[in-house]
Amino acid sequence: MLHGCLSPLSRSLRRSCSLSTRAFSITQQACQHQENSYQLGNEDDSTSRKEMSRRDYRFIFPEFLPDPNPEWRNAVRERLERKDMLERREKIEIPEFYVGSYLAVTAFDKNSPHPNKMSRFVGICIDRGGTGLRAWFILRNSIEGQGVEFMYHMYNPTVLKIEVLRLEQRLDEELYYLRDAPLEYSSVPFDMEPEILPEGSTVPVNTKVVPLNPRPWTQNWERFQDLLSGYSLHNPFPTPGKIRKQMRWMAEGNDGWQLQTLKFDLMRDYRNTVPAEEQAQIWEEVADKLEARDKQMRRVATKRAFI
Repeated sequence: MLHGCLSPLSRSLRRSCSLSTRAFSITQQACQHQENSYQLGNEDDSTSRKEMSRRDYRFIFPEFLPDPNPEWRNAVRERLERKDMLERREKIEIPEFYVGSYLAVTAFDKNSPHPNKMSRFVGICIDRGGTGLRAWFILRNSIEGQGVEFMYHMYNPTVLKIEVLRLEQRLDEELYYLRDAPLEYSSVPFDMEPEILPEGSTVPVNTKVVPLNPRPWTQNWERFQDLLSGYSLHNPFPTPGKIRKQMRWMAEGNDGWQLQTLKFDLMRDYRNTVPAEEQAQIWEEVADKLEARDKQMRRVATKRAFI
């Protein structure tokens, strides 16, 4: 089942947790870096910067971090999965990408009319998730006036190549509201050429706000305007009945009220976060191979751009 079929409350809880955890982690990381620099002096600055950059890998390669739920943890399985993931990355290109990036995925398809039985789909990444070998992402595009989505498992053997056409981030961690937006906001040309960012540049953030179509919608998007920043609504409460429903949703103890209090629940963030010490051990295990493979893919992509 696609994660897009989850209830809006479940997705919003996960989204709020991920956003608050990321903000808390960044703040904690900056404070720790400042404290370390003050105590250790200039001779350890390069080491601290290297550790800081590897801490950022939790955003670039989130699937290498295990699920924080202790019921699903198994150290042996996680180590074997990381080994398999590194070996898989040596065979195919899995570049850095985020929700909102434009991707092209080439996969094996026995029903494809192509002589080599390969199919290529281009779209915008509207969500990604999963841990270990179960990592997945969803691409969306509009074809002949119809919205089309494909869910790919990143380390599935049928996936032959993942290519980033435009590397960028969006204001939100999930873009399921594009299903209720005009198709022009989901359209990606199939003949789009890759856009190469200059070496060392930061990942651009697309601040575009998408206006949604009039009702009906696939979800009650008027309930999540405080959690999502990437869409806008025109007249979200057209009738007194809609206003009363929103008031009941936001009443104390109801789902809407609980969503508003999540940003203050530090214990929930703690329970849904892998400890920084454990993350450091994981990145120490896989970072060298990830860095070498990433540099290799960047050189290949740069050469392709000038051919």
